[in-house]
Amino acid sequence: MTHDSLRRAILAPDSVALIGASGDPDKTSSRPLRFLRRAGWEGRIYPINPTRSEVLGERAWPSIDALPEVPDHAYILTDADTAVHAVRACAERGVRVATIMADGFVDADPGGTARRTELERIVHDAGIRLVGPSSLGVVNVPGRLALTANAAFAESDLPVGSVFVASHSGSVIGALVSRGKAMGVGFAGLVSTGGEVDLSLGEICMSTVDDPQVGSYALFLESLSGSDRLREFATAAAARGKPVLAYKLGRSKAGAELSVSHTGALAGDDAVATALLTDLGIGRVDTFEALLEGQQLARSVVLTERPNRAPRVAVVTTTGGGGAMVVDRLAVLGAEVHGPGERTRSRLAELGVSAEHGRLVDLTLAGTRYQVMRSTLDVLLSAPEFDAVVAVAGSSARFHPELAVRPIADSVRPDKPLAAFIVPEAPDALRLLREAGVSAFRTPEACADAVIAAFARRLPAAAPAGPAPVTSGSRVLDEAVSYRVLERLGVPYAPYAVLPAHEDPPALPVPGPAVVKALSDKLAHKSDVDGVVMNVSDVRELRDAISGIRSSVRQHLPEIELRDVLVQRMARGLGEVLVGYRHDPAAGPIVILAAGGMLAEIVRDRSVRTAPVDLATARDMIAEVVSLRALSGYRGAERGDLDALAEAVAAMSRAALLESPCVIEAEANPVVVLPEGHGVVAVDALVRVAGEAP
Repeated sequence: MTHDSLRRAILAPDSVALIGASGDPDKTSSRPLRFLRRAGWEGRIYPINPTRSEVLGERAWPSIDALPEVPDHAYILTDADTAVHAVRACAERGVRVATIMADGFVDADPGGTARRTELERIVHDAGIRLVGPSSLGVVNVPGRLALTANAAFAESDLPVGSVFVASHSGSVIGALVSRGKAMGVGFAGLVSTGGEVDLSLGEICMSTVDDPQVGSYALFLESLSGSDRLREFATAAAARGKPVLAYKLGRSKAGAELSVSHTGALAGDDAVATALLTDLGIGRVDTFEALLEGQQLARSVVLTERPNRAPRVAVVTTTGGGGAMVVDRLAVLGAEVHGPGERTRSRLAELGVSAEHGRLVDLTLAGTRYQVMRSTLDVLLSAPEFDAVVAVAGSSARFHPELAVRPIADSVRPDKPLAAFIVPEAPDALRLLREAGVSAFRTPEACADAVIAAFARRLPAAAPAGPAPVTSGSRVLDEAVSYRVLERLGVPYAPYAVLPAHEDPPALPVPGPAVVKALSDKLAHKSDVDGVVMNVSDVRELRDAISGIRSSVRQHLPEIELRDVLVQRMARGLGEVLVGYRHDPAAGPIVILAAGGMLAEIVRDRSVRTAPVDLATARDMIAEVVSLRALSGYRGAERGDLDALAEAVAAMSRAALLESPCVIEAEANPVVVLPEGHGVVAVDALVRVAGEAP
């Protein structure tokens, strides 16, 4: 099925079957028929109920086979077990798409796994496409298709527009449509994707990218499932100039549960989601309101190869307090908010506007006059030192929008994003601005959130070219073998030697002082079993260290036979970091840079990107780790070799391209950062690869 034919079957069918439609108005399963009729949909509707001859005054049919034609789309409103049989019947009749409302297809539900497996088998064998299960339906607002059981669609006059909503949560599509109606934001369509047994959110959105009625996308995500399809969609949307904003819930536990390293624990949360969405060119918002209010702003920001995480923003206001709120929020989120440059100040002075008050252009009450605000905006929007302009209107926006807000609406231009924050509750002013193409916000938090999200978008990156890890099994390498993997990647490490644990060494094999460590692929965290002895200076101390380590391992883990120890030259530098790689189950390959040593998971001062990364991106990551600012010559302190650290981060990220072994996790922790010009060196390593132990 082509993308367009899929879109038509889901969102623009000529006929629909409502399997399990109820005649009881109080039941959820009665809603789709009522909503379709109320919306004025002109297609053919076939209620199916084997126990009734009519439903809500309309003829009911006993089965899908009894219909006079094959419907394009079937909405299945039954319980979970009956839904499986209904899908099978639809597939046998030739129905192209079915949507399942019922839940009961998850592992926690008795029988859920079996039901899900059976749905997957039907899809594979018959080719029918499924939306859901646990889907509250689909809505095509311009086409008047309200094929949904969401109670919010009981109201009439749904707002028509160009925003397409796709949500893992069914209730959220109702919340967004009601909020959109109040905001004056209209929709091209809304889809509740539910459990995604077959069709993923990305694939459904992909089917709409060539729909001329769709101008941008709002995604509500509960997980990163189907990331490959999401990447395909995001790339196509960017190519067509249709921006995507997303609101993401939840934290992934899969990473920490499957991890043997600090990297998995650090990366198995929202940082991975942000890294992936940025890589896909999707702007992530943190406030629910910004998901809709930021749509117009996102359309006005041109995508570049690299995200602009610190946009230069001018704020002009008629109320100092309101303007200060926006300045504060923008600054907290990382924007560069500053006053006009010298030339721009001169141009404003010619208008009688003083811009000598720091980061805010405060017009005071004079800004409520049309020409004052309009002329000021013309100057700021043409100033090269700003990437965007935010206009803030005070109380006059509620009572005299034609004075305080009309000049903002009339100032829209294609070459510079313009947003507005309206301080009072002023629905008419907000509506006026949005109709003119200005992203207008009710709160300073949503305004700043949307600005940062819009500029953090980038042209979607290509999918990593390396192999996906084998899922049949994995094994952990001991530290010595892990260093061989780091060597192939180009990550430097301190010299070491491997010695038999049951023999007396004749000499210290590396220059002292040295560290002696238990060496076993069954000891991911050697310090937990007292398997590390530091500051060993001579052969006597070496022998004592080996004896002590053997005794400690035997006491803590008697089932492990310790055959060898690793003796490594100790390295001392200006700081320690963690450099890690992981193939995330949902997001794919990622690289992480974090504060290192034993406190890595506690401090959680880190930066995450999808892998591999180039040197420029590695330097961006270094700038994001707060503790590394001390190594950049802060207040005259000695500078660390951050260039070498960037090279090590980029090298570690190339584990995504390594075919043999296929790396699932790799970590160097700590990596010691030496003085500038002297490099960095890993003094511990842990690698997990695909495949069972030989």
